[in-house]
Amino acid sequence: MPDTATLLAAASSQQGPGDTLRIVLLCSMVGAALLAWFLLRGYRDKDDND
Repeated sequence: MPDTATLLAAASSQQGPGDTLRIVLLCSMVGAALLAWFLLRGYRDKDDND
């Protein structure tokens, strides 16, 4: 029977781009929210434009 630690080490080295993909998705969502805020704040109605 194979050693459990050896199986876990082999499985953990073949995880793929999971963490990197999470970081990229999180940064892109935060960036999109900041971009939307920056663009939409210019379209606010200002009361002092009379």
